[in-house]
Amino acid sequence: MPEIKQILFLVALQGLLFLPARAQSGAFPAPSPVAAQTRNASIPPEKSQPVRVPRFDKAPVIDGKLDDEAWRQAAVFKDFLQTKPGDNIAPSRHTEARAGYDSRTLYFAFRCFDEPDKIRATVAKRDAVFSDDNVRILLDTFNDQRRAYVLGWNPFGIQQDGILSEGEDQADYSIDIVMESKGVIDNEGWTVEVAIPFKSLRYKAGKNQLWGIHILREFFRFDSEVNSWMPDSREIASTLSEAGHLTGLEGISTERTLEVIPSITISETGNRVATLPPGAPGLDPGRFVNEPLKFDPGVTLKYGITPTVTLDFTVNPDFAQVEADQTVITANQRFPIFFEEKRPFFLEGIEIFRTPLQAVHTRAIVDPDVAAKLSGKLGRNSFGLIVASDNAPGNFSPDERTRPANLRFVDKNAYVAVLRVKRDIGNKDSHIGFLATSYNFIERHSQLAGLDGRFRIDPKTYAAFQVLGTTSRRCFFEPEKDLHRPAINEPCFVNRNTRNYYRTGNGFGYSYELDFTGRNVGWRLNGNGLTQDYRAEVGFTRRTNVNSHNAFIRFSNDPRPKATLISWRLTGALRPAFDWQGHLLSWEAQPEIDLQLKHNIQIEGGLVFGYERLFEREFGPVRTATQSGAFFGAPERSTYYRAVTFDIEASPSEKVSAEFSVQYDNNSFDFDFGAEPKYPRVSPAALADPDAPLDPGPGKGLNIEAGISFQPTDALSASLNYEKSRLRRHDTGLLAFDENIFSFRSTYQFSRFVFARARVDYETIESNARAQLLFGYTPNPGTAFYIGYNDDLNYKGLNPFTDQFEPGFRRNRRTFFIKMSYLFRKSF
Repeated sequence: MPEIKQILFLVALQGLLFLPARAQSGAFPAPSPVAAQTRNASIPPEKSQPVRVPRFDKAPVIDGKLDDEAWRQAAVFKDFLQTKPGDNIAPSRHTEARAGYDSRTLYFAFRCFDEPDKIRATVAKRDAVFSDDNVRILLDTFNDQRRAYVLGWNPFGIQQDGILSEGEDQADYSIDIVMESKGVIDNEGWTVEVAIPFKSLRYKAGKNQLWGIHILREFFRFDSEVNSWMPDSREIASTLSEAGHLTGLEGISTERTLEVIPSITISETGNRVATLPPGAPGLDPGRFVNEPLKFDPGVTLKYGITPTVTLDFTVNPDFAQVEADQTVITANQRFPIFFEEKRPFFLEGIEIFRTPLQAVHTRAIVDPDVAAKLSGKLGRNSFGLIVASDNAPGNFSPDERTRPANLRFVDKNAYVAVLRVKRDIGNKDSHIGFLATSYNFIERHSQLAGLDGRFRIDPKTYAAFQVLGTTSRRCFFEPEKDLHRPAINEPCFVNRNTRNYYRTGNGFGYSYELDFTGRNVGWRLNGNGLTQDYRAEVGFTRRTNVNSHNAFIRFSNDPRPKATLISWRLTGALRPAFDWQGHLLSWEAQPEIDLQLKHNIQIEGGLVFGYERLFEREFGPVRTATQSGAFFGAPERSTYYRAVTFDIEASPSEKVSAEFSVQYDNNSFDFDFGAEPKYPRVSPAALADPDAPLDPGPGKGLNIEAGISFQPTDALSASLNYEKSRLRRHDTGLLAFDENIFSFRSTYQFSRFVFARARVDYETIESNARAQLLFGYTPNPGTAFYIGYNDDLNYKGLNPFTDQFEPGFRRNRRTFFIKMSYLFRKSF
């Protein structure tokens, strides 16, 4: 009966609350609720027709000065409109852009009028220019309104490049293309010149062929004002469909381009090892042992078969990450944590493989000996194929290699394949797609296949879906079965109490979405579900046996650029979740208000009301007549919780920006995992017996994130961030955990291509500090030289050999490395 009442309550609430629709017009301009002075977004006659790009007789010199003869004959783009915070009104300052081309290169120039002493420009690293004044273009080189290059430059000509896929809220800036640019600040403002080789792009050209284009300029000091060459209608929920067009790109030299990037990493690593045998009495201080010098060569090749199809191939790739993953809160986490892909080989064409259910996450290919990728577009068909041989599953440490359970896996490789095909439908951003993946390792086999689609219903509405089927032959956890005691050579052996069974499992996954984005009202219905045996070994999966549904609604005003309160937005959210047996797992309702004020200040506040239900089968064995369950006491737990949230972001000057967010929870669950070494389990069951089954219970939680960034000079930047997560149980009054992370970053940019960087992360539960010093020279994508030093230390932390606390600093690991790569580029 309580379940029926909760479901009826959800149905009633769902009729009133829907979560806000996605941001207007994608990521450009930014999708916050912004001011409108007029509802008209009519296109002037001179912009409604394609702009013919002239062919230059002589290429301009890329020095940032617009004094070359070529620019006199270039196509001119002027009469920009303010599209944020204003609604197609007169801009605060004027902008002009020019374009031309020759057989090998596309050229752009920008004249941005402004007061020289008020321009915000720093010697930023690549892809970090959008915090400065900047210009950028969106180039839809297939004119299919599905995908566009995003290329941007600050007043010094420092570059940012990425891919915007229609329907995504943010562009992906992980890719790098080879281009040349230079900027100059003068008495009238600033200028930028750009040369983009056609061989750096995937494109379709020829007589009467059109390219979509947006040209945008952003000012920091005018509340992040965005000016656009094309009008931006807030009645159209699409960015690329509102683009202008280029034509005349004819007679381009058709070249096959081969890029070869040999690389080598030289490293020397030291590790702390035990000095006493296992079980010996006393505190083992350990000793530090330096490993032999390691040379790790590799090579990556890229071959442009046609302007639209590219083959990538790599042998022993250098996938050492120059920048490590961010330190994150791990206490009381039930499910895996997602980390972004950073490796250049996999980032080429990565947008082709992205789908709502994240069935492809290339970080599942950990350390390939060899890998190849074919990707591109032929007519209306986009495709991608990845094959790889990954040695990570069979790569064990010296101690692990001798364990009997691992012997049959040592030095064996996993074989991975991914196939993706998408076909454009109609003239808008609609498609139908097919995806298949295969992962094969000893006693771990997984195959996946399915369909997906996205359909533009009208300018404000789209629908999307995905369905996937999986079949796996692997170890599955079986909580319902009695204790299984396999022989030592039996598949899935972990220990004598394992409940993993080697069998075949078939799974199913689905995703759906219906989105309406209007000027002042928007709504979205979406959700997804995965069965218990769903496995996507080449993807990322947080949870199985779940159906999650979401309903969103947004109400917003027509923002006022000159007012103190520029805009407001009210949102509501309802998120129920059920398992495949029909049990309600959770529900959450969240009203929120978002205020945009002058001086780049944004404030958000909200309430959260929810319910969560736990079953012991999700945590371990189910109790039967012959075995105990995963939970102490009742096999099911539930709690009604509530929370208050507050967020503020401010950039009061070009020197300083700050952000702060806090969430206070009441009755959120402690899952009774403990957070060793400082926080043992504090449930009533664990206090009586540290080895007792799990005893989850509610408590009071506090989550804080705060950060400040400081730019004292054009070349020096620094940031300090703090993250806290704490939970105190109601029943015992004790802290379940209190995790704090401090992160410091600083970069000195000697020039556009030379920098020194320092970072330090400190995490309090393990009393662990990680530091990195890095010097880099990166003149272009593919060519780089790094010298780095990484250190890992404990301060009054846990001895890894005795599990006892020890005083002072103790080094766990340190690495010195030199990493070099060079781009050889040849056209045929």
